[in-house]
Amino acid sequence: MIEQFPILRRQVNGNRLVYLDNAATALTPETVVNAIADFYRSHNANVHRGVHTLSQEATGLLEAARSRVAAFINAPAPESVVFTRGTTEAINLVASSLGQSFVNGDEIIVTAMEHHSNIVPWQLINSRCRVRLRVVPLLPDGSLDIDALDDLFNESTRLVAVTHVSNVLGTVNPVERIVEVAHSHGVPVLVDGAQAVAHRPVDVTAIGCDFYAFSAHKMYGPTGVGVLYAKRHLLDKLPPYQGGGEMVGNVTMERTTFQAAPLRFEAGTPNIADIVALPAAIDWLESVGWENIHLTEQALLARATAGLERVPGLRVLGTAPGKDAVLSFVIDGTSSYDIGVLLDRQGVAVRTGHHCAEPLMARLGISGCVRASFAPYNTIEDVDALVAATERAADMLR
Repeated sequence: MIEQFPILRRQVNGNRLVYLDNAATALTPETVVNAIADFYRSHNANVHRGVHTLSQEATGLLEAARSRVAAFINAPAPESVVFTRGTTEAINLVASSLGQSFVNGDEIIVTAMEHHSNIVPWQLINSRCRVRLRVVPLLPDGSLDIDALDDLFNESTRLVAVTHVSNVLGTVNPVERIVEVAHSHGVPVLVDGAQAVAHRPVDVTAIGCDFYAFSAHKMYGPTGVGVLYAKRHLLDKLPPYQGGGEMVGNVTMERTTFQAAPLRFEAGTPNIADIVALPAAIDWLESVGWENIHLTEQALLARATAGLERVPGLRVLGTAPGKDAVLSFVIDGTSSYDIGVLLDRQGVAVRTGHHCAEPLMARLGISGCVRASFAPYNTIEDVDALVAATERAADMLR
């Protein structure tokens, strides 16, 4: 598998590259790179507007990608899929459009483990009206206190916004149950799926969520592409997020009419080449197979956890049963930044800092941590290199 990722042949600081920052951005297989290049070489034109052959080809490829994404997440129809720049923009789209109906005193339920992308957009609504965030607490192992969820609802609750998988703890949240509880109160649910789509099959119909957002670059695809799934009746009701070309029906100096969803939410020229390449990433994932992905990543996680727990003063963050292949840790008396720099000198790429989850860091009583995250192209040798490099870094920092 490694031969499909040429970047893994690189050396970093004189060492073999050990790439363990997959939760931030997964590497891109050759097939995806080729799909991007093929678009620019053979089909490069704008979409939905031209009558010439190249434009028609580009439009067909983009809409084929929409259909492929819909099938990938088992969306009822391609029209339920909106292309964005990433999970962040997808959530901002919902916050901006749905938030226009919010009034002073409304409430949104989030969790203590949310990424900033699922916190800040809701706080920005406060520039127009006062909206309160209510927080589902965590249990000591890093799982959600689901029993506390029901008590957070009241007549002012307008939305539940929850991550499918924590980018710090690896906790896999019971999104189906959360949706069931929320819908029993008549409240829609948005799921941040950025950390889920590369590790497990996602079925938005089975989950029952009203919105689901994810990014291509987390699932071996290009950067700058994201997806917002939304139930069609909600997309039809939401006002546009941005204005410009492509999303309009008719424009005069007095008024504008808008296209039907999803085009109403795709103002301007989209990131066509990278959208067209997204199906190649989906094909790669499915060719590896979900069972193989799960077994490989869990074996790597288990070995890394066992190895790192032998490092004096090291504490693993997040031990929820069934967690995904994310391993975050702190070492007493050291900074995560210093550890990350020393690991990089040994060719090991990890993520350090607060991971865009400062409220979670505060809840854990830390300012930041080191995070190693695993993918199917990682190997036992990668894990052993991580453990050895961490041991050396810890010794140097004592």
